[in-house]
Amino acid sequence: MNELEYAQMLEIPVSTVNVVKKRSLFSRKPKPADDLKDRVVESVNDRLGEPDYVGNGYVATEDLTAPPEQPKKSKGVAGKILIAEAAAACLIAAGIFLTNVFVPNTAINTFMGSLTAVKEKEAAYNEITLTSVVSELSDAEIAVTDDGVIHFTEKATVYPVCDGEIASVSQTEGAYTVKIAHTSKFSSVITGLDTVYAKVGDNVKSNLPFAYSNGEKEVRVSMYDGDTLLNCYTLSGAVPVWNS
Repeated sequence: MNELEYAQMLEIPVSTVNVVKKRSLFSRKPKPADDLKDRVVESVNDRLGEPDYVGNGYVATEDLTAPPEQPKKSKGVAGKILIAEAAAACLIAAGIFLTNVFVPNTAINTFMGSLTAVKEKEAAYNEITLTSVVSELSDAEIAVTDDGVIHFTEKATVYPVCDGEIASVSQTEGAYTVKIAHTSKFSSVITGLDTVYAKVGDNVKSNLPFAYSNGEKEVRVSMYDGDTLLNCYTLSGAVPVWNS
């Protein structure tokens, strides 16, 4: 039975039919596996240069998924100059500070002081108010000569005619002579003193006595503008007053 049916099947005429499947407009043509592999290897080789061979294929020596390394940004020339100038200024300031603290009398300190110092205008001698050379409680009779010398002979404490600095102290035959500098040009010289309470370089005030007379010698007070003896004042009681 089976042989008969098989024989009959062989006698059945069969027509050949070609079936063609149309590709959809929206579908992509598949790439053969080997062609895709070759394209990937070629792309890798182009990026890496010489390939590394492993077996029958290629292996990339670079991580293709890592982002490309960004170049480091260098600081501009102007920024470097500003940093250098700031560092130099800090060093100079630190040096000046340390010098002022530990070595105050250096040349740089003197120079910097001359730049910052404000020079005050010096008063003229006739702009200075004078005071009595003896206490207002003293009984000494004060007089002035025609050439401008104040004198008295009496036991009394002696005062400067105005504020100043002791410029010199000398002694002759038991009597002291003192020169007081009131400004760079204006000075006074007092002679006939028995005792002097101040030394050279001391500051003296018009309201404080700096010397003493025991009344045995004449005390004389002369005032100078430079080397010129001044006589342009008169006495108001015991107080010298500049002529207007």
